Amino acid sequence: MQSIGKITEELINRSPFLREAITEDLINISALARKLKPEIEQLSGKEVKEGAIIMSIKRLAPGLYHKINIKITNVMGDLGDFLVRSNLADYTFLNSDTLGSKHTELLKEINEENDGFFTISKGVTETTIVLNANHCATVERIFQGERLRSTSKDLASVTVKLPIINSEVYGVYYYILKHLAWEGVNIVEIVSTSNEFTIVVKQDDVDKAFKILMQVKRGM
Repeated sequence: MQSIGKITEELINRSPFLREAITEDLINISALARKLKPEIEQLSGKEVKEGAIIMSIKRLAPGLYHKINIKITNVMGDLGDFLVRSNLADYTFLNSDTLGSKHTELLKEINEENDGFFTISKGVTETTIVLNANHCATVERIFQGERLRSTSKDLASVTVKLPIINSEVYGVYYYILKHLAWEGVNIVEIVSTSNEFTIVVKQDDVDKAFKILMQVKRGM
């Protein structure tokens, strides 16, 4: 049977941001212990005193979090330029045997637009295209007959250039997305390459997203 400390740690780790908030002294430990008590008793199969839970929470080791946070903060300080694009549209189609050839046809038609925004992300069952909204008519013509799962317009994107070392530090994307989530920015799509990270949001949210990312780069 697991110890009270182990059960407490597992429950806390299930909740996004909670371990971090405890480390930063942003959580009322007594209130958290009271909230966790019923589930801890259920999992342990015995009555547990609130004081034992409080002690278990206080014993959680912050060392790993602090080491990760220092590395991530260094990466954030080395973020490159931010590139904002507006007037974008998003199309998601179910994959089919004919979808690939239509990607090629679309690329041929918009290839001359050197300053345009265009991404294709192919998943196991569906493919998403994000591009400048002035090409919507072209997409709808070329992909006529394909199964459209969803579409969204009035979008914008912010592209962040990451330092090469980003691939060696885990938690970089989490750190960025965490701050956007805390501020209530809903992300429509995420597109990434080895050293670039692009979020696609509603046009109304792009200024807020850009401001948050700048704060992250400056260390808040």
